[in-house]
Amino acid sequence: MSESGESIVAQLRPHARALFWPSVLLLAIAGAYGFFGGGLREPWQQAAAGGAAGLLALMFWLVPVWRWLSCRYTITTQRVVVRRGIVVRERQELSLSQCYDVTLRRSAGQTVFGCGDVVISSGADRPMVFRDAPLAVLVQATLHDLIVAHVADRVAR
Repeated sequence: MSESGESIVAQLRPHARALFWPSVLLLAIAGAYGFFGGGLREPWQQAAAGGAAGLLALMFWLVPVWRWLSCRYTITTQRVVVRRGIVVRERQELSLSQCYDVTLRRSAGQTVFGCGDVVISSGADRPMVFRDAPLAVLVQATLHDLIVAHVADRVAR
């Protein structure tokens, strides 16, 4: 707990289901290189096939994993923070005193995996969105409880 009485309640990343298709593509790329790469006769053809497989793996697996790792949602007792971005970093921060609505949007696929988009409205132009948040119902309930506790604490003062 810090001097201001703020402590971290939760730190989240988007649901890991976002890595399913990139991982399938990585396996397909490795399988195709293993199957076709060994049958090439010339060393330069094998090197070109290896380079192409490496480039495809970089584009279709490493970049999505890096993008997934670069996104983090932090919920504290005082504020909510969203950090995302690979080259251009974006940080969006919202005090709990500014929040007035926490909405949960879920597609059928998100419902199956227990995740969803948690939308935090503050009256500003664009709401804060936790895209594909894991355990979305719990995240929404926690945010709602923190906002109610924060408002009650402000009224008590």
